Amino acid sequence: MPSHRALLPRSTPAASGVSSRAVAALLDRLEERSVECHSIMVVRHGHVVAEGWWAPYSAGRPHLLYSVTKSFTSVAVGLAIADGLLSLDDRVVDVLPDHVPAGVSAQARRLTVHHLLSMTAGYRTDSLGEAWRLEPGDLVKGFLRIPFTDPEGTRHTYDNATTYVLARMVERVTGLGLPELLDERLFEPMGVDHAEWDRVASGAAFGFHGLHLTTEAVAAFAELLLRGGVRGDRRLVPAAWIELATRRHADPLPPADGPGDADFLDGYGYQFWTSPHGFHGVGSFGQQFVVAPSHDLVVVLTGAHHQEQGVLDAIWECLLPGLDRADSAGDDEKLAERLRGLSFAPVPGAAEPGRPVEARLDACAEGSPLPEGSTVAADPVDGGWLLRLGASLVVEAGHGGWRESAPLGRPVVASAAWQGDTFVADVYVITTPHRVRLVVDAVARTAVAAWNIVPLTGPSLEVHVRSPLMTRPDVA
Repeated sequence: MPSHRALLPRSTPAASGVSSRAVAALLDRLEERSVECHSIMVVRHGHVVAEGWWAPYSAGRPHLLYSVTKSFTSVAVGLAIADGLLSLDDRVVDVLPDHVPAGVSAQARRLTVHHLLSMTAGYRTDSLGEAWRLEPGDLVKGFLRIPFTDPEGTRHTYDNATTYVLARMVERVTGLGLPELLDERLFEPMGVDHAEWDRVASGAAFGFHGLHLTTEAVAAFAELLLRGGVRGDRRLVPAAWIELATRRHADPLPPADGPGDADFLDGYGYQFWTSPHGFHGVGSFGQQFVVAPSHDLVVVLTGAHHQEQGVLDAIWECLLPGLDRADSAGDDEKLAERLRGLSFAPVPGAAEPGRPVEARLDACAEGSPLPEGSTVAADPVDGGWLLRLGASLVVEAGHGGWRESAPLGRPVVASAAWQGDTFVADVYVITTPHRVRLVVDAVARTAVAAWNIVPLTGPSLEVHVRSPLMTRPDVA
């Protein structure tokens, strides 16, 4: 596991004008609403005042950010514009002429960097899947081939493909891959040395998804934005770009089946969401950073849930009222102790060290992490088991605790136990929100495996424990 390197100074809640009881109330609200969090960090006046990880997640471990990645791609666009290599009015067809399909429409020819950043190209649904279907080997060309439903610039539709195209435009004008550009201009100067990227089959970074960073690295990024792009005595991002990118450029429409979430209807900037309190970045299943400039506040959370608006509501309702209030040193220590003790429980049950088990995976539901009919086995070893999952995966699992292994390059953390004649294991793909529960009936010799949340890049467990993850660009 990467060692943890402090990127931000620390302070007590009281010293930074944050009520530790308000932070505790935020944790209480998340627990009451069954919001599964993996980490939380609260930064006030530039200092980390509260931080915690739900074991087996930990401070030094990068976490998949899903669409929070888009905000980093926005910064890459801003850097290219500041360098005079790109402009908001530059057209896709001019920057990427070798990706323009024959007979391209007049509207596709008019699409600019501004339309991509604001997701106002003119589609009514996310174009990613259709672009991939039309051009499996060239997502940019597929994007430009899809018929438009609305004039460009008139309608906001959340559209992953627009960010993919932006990433390719940045790479074309800078001559650097997106990861290499951000390493050189952003991450290395910030002190971040463990940015990881998932990639499409060609080897290119997704751009709209796939960045893995530690919670503190995301907090340091958000803090950099709050400080107008300056870290220490060095400017890393132009202040003018941050102001422009985090300003409303499009008005999201409410969903057809309801009123929608308030903070996601306030406005959309250039790959950032706006809100009455500032701006935020959001990735699927609970990856979030919040910047509230008027409160000099940054909050970062990772997790595995579908309650992003509920988390924002909890921040506004529980945390904001506790700003510019100081509780006692005893309250601060009580909160720190609670944060140190955050944990998911290892699988409860017995070790039965002399009892192996082997079974065949029963009829699989859609989204199964293993193919139907796969053989699974648990062979006892000192303090746990070797789990054999299908033909190629061997994972170490601990009893009463967690054991880490990396069967195909990506770390996996697992625990297991016997519960009567049932063997149960939890297998965390620990740099992501995702885990698999394996349940084996030792009498019937059948097994069931299921994701907590099926990854957007497909259900195969084997794909998601390879490093780097490489897949076709079909994230929804």
